[in-house]
Amino acid sequence: MSLTDSLGLGLPIIQAPMAGTSTPALAAAVCNNGGLGSIAVGAGTAASAREAIDAVRALTNRPFNVNLFVHAPTRRDPAKEQAWVEALAPLFALYGARPPEMLNEIYRSFADDDAMLATMTEARPAVVSFHFGLPDARRIATLKQAGCLLLATATSLAEAEAARAAGIDAIVAQGYEAGGHRGMFDPDAPDDRLGTFALTRLLVTRSGLPVIAAGGIMDGRGVRAALDLGAVAAQLGTAFIGCPESSADAAYRAALASPAALHTVMTRAVSGRPARCLANRFTAWGLDSDAVPPPYPVAYDAGKALNGAAKAQGEGGYGAQWAGQGAPLARSLPAAELMKALAEEMRA
Repeated sequence: MSLTDSLGLGLPIIQAPMAGTSTPALAAAVCNNGGLGSIAVGAGTAASAREAIDAVRALTNRPFNVNLFVHAPTRRDPAKEQAWVEALAPLFALYGARPPEMLNEIYRSFADDDAMLATMTEARPAVVSFHFGLPDARRIATLKQAGCLLLATATSLAEAEAARAAGIDAIVAQGYEAGGHRGMFDPDAPDDRLGTFALTRLLVTRSGLPVIAAGGIMDGRGVRAALDLGAVAAQLGTAFIGCPESSADAAYRAALASPAALHTVMTRAVSGRPARCLANRFTAWGLDSDAVPPPYPVAYDAGKALNGAAKAQGEGGYGAQWAGQGAPLARSLPAAELMKALAEEMRA
């Protein structure tokens, strides 16, 4: 039985679990219109994850995906953190603010979060997906015993092979075109920067697992192309940012509809980890600066503080406005209408 059949999907479309942008309402709307909706809980706690899961279930009885971050433990470097804060200080000063005196590791990895594991095994979402790496064998076995189908992001054949060996059920092949954080297990390792087309075909041929294509796919023809490459489904993220059900703020939506969408940038400046963002004031500063950010998610603590200070003064150009290279094709439609449009475009 195929992945889409096992989940009872009417369409081979997965809405990407975009932390900070996806919502229970967005996930439920996608589910109720034939796709697999997703929520991202890696930026929260076990308690907030349970609230989000319950919120989706109040809106749909369809299967949905819950995404977790599995980044390696952060190696703290006080000197590097202080240097980063000092480098950002002039930007804070532009908006009458000071950077944080101390940075924090704001997101806990699922790799060592037993409370989150307990929540997942109790809630038993149909699908659980991993970004930035793989959990240990005990966590994978526990989730499988709870009946969860497991997905993992891979940016290379080596990562896909590791996922298969670990017992993952399907791979999300994240091409270099994709918006948001690169899912590389080691963000400091060499990146072959494989595009969605090449990576999907490589993993379909060599990984031994079902493959979900992700990166730059914005319409039904793109979904059909992914299926023609052998993918069992396509994952779309940027395509759903403009939906009213997403939590993208006004500055994010305006940037997505502006020429910035034509010039997405891969940057570490915002969070400390490579991520594709709409061109904005923060990415421009990052390109010009020689400063080296501390590791994710410590650097993200500073980035969020800077965005907050700028927004308080009416400047929205320092946000984590993640978007893929297909951003100019984004549409501002309710999720249900977008899903119907995607279906019609697939049939065209």
